[in-house]
Amino acid sequence: MAGESDRIARAGDYVLGLMNDAERERAERDLEIDPAFRDAVVRLAERMHVFDRAEKPTGANHWALVAQRLAELPQMRSVGLGGNDARSPTVIRSLSRPPHGVGVHALGGRRGYVIAIGLIAAFALGYLAGKL
Repeated sequence: MAGESDRIARAGDYVLGLMNDAERERAERDLEIDPAFRDAVVRLAERMHVFDRAEKPTGANHWALVAQRLAELPQMRSVGLGGNDARSPTVIRSLSRPPHGVGVHALGGRRGYVIAIGLIAAFALGYLAGKL
């Protein structure tokens, strides 16, 4: 018995037409006998039907239409995808101040050495106390 994720993946392959002839014939046979697989195929086909309703470009330049739609998204305005700005803006210029004292990079120098020695001593004392 296939799991739900396997069933969804197989239904997706069937709906998208990614199966070879033998797999497709087996999937079509399973559509007749397996209601869970049939429901998964129907759900995915309904979801994919949304893409059929989208207006199709008349010209051969599909990528220009995709780039135009992406450029119209509000989150893409700062990137300059629309072609208005030839160079991309700098996202991270430089660190205006040193990083906060949190993380591995903050334990350098003497402080890191003292902390390491303190931890070793604490673990050693704990080990010796446990043995007694």
